Amino acid sequence: MFDDVAPRYDLVNDILSLGRTRGWRKVVAEAVGAVPGEKVLDLAAGTGTSSEPYADAGVDVVAADLSLGMLEVGRARRPDIEFVQADATQLPFADSSFDAVTISFGLRNIQDFRRALAEMLRVTRPGGRLVICEFSTPTAAPLRTVYTEYLMKALPGIAARAASNPEAYRYLAESIAAWPDQEDLAAEILAAGWTGVQYRNLTGGIVAVHRAVKPAADAAAR
Repeated sequence: MFDDVAPRYDLVNDILSLGRTRGWRKVVAEAVGAVPGEKVLDLAAGTGTSSEPYADAGVDVVAADLSLGMLEVGRARRPDIEFVQADATQLPFADSSFDAVTISFGLRNIQDFRRALAEMLRVTRPGGRLVICEFSTPTAAPLRTVYTEYLMKALPGIAARAASNPEAYRYLAESIAAWPDQEDLAAEILAAGWTGVQYRNLTGGIVAVHRAVKPAADAAAR
């Protein structure tokens, strides 16, 4: 499904989010807080747009995605970034390989997202960070009503005009509506073994950024 939309994926996302995706990505990069000398795994990276801030800052970043179509577009656009095909529930990386793992608008698309959270924990070094950016639940009732109307009615219509595979965006609307809210996702992250879970609402809670830390080696051993 995502292979089909790869060539216009970033453009359509900008249209559907009313241009807010770039601002959301900036907040995610700041939450990851990676510096040169660190290694970051960017999961569900698609064409690598979310990986660019790390590469541009001199950080060693691996852009991983299940879709070969997405990866092909990314490799052609940014040959300086390492793109790897990867199933988030069975990551092809050794334990404690990364200083930080991040995933933006992709956790929701993983059928067994709890297993993915455990895999992210495995490949992160003790004391390393997790940052998740995902659609969430607006905090104000009027915004929730407007947002739900947009998801179920306007978004599929816009996608039908702008996207090569409108069905993919119909799925997007349905998956967002069924996704856990901020507190429930925080609880799932804690249950997977992460600590210090915090979240920040963006755009009134339409999007939330969750941040957590892998327990230090000595704490994990106790």
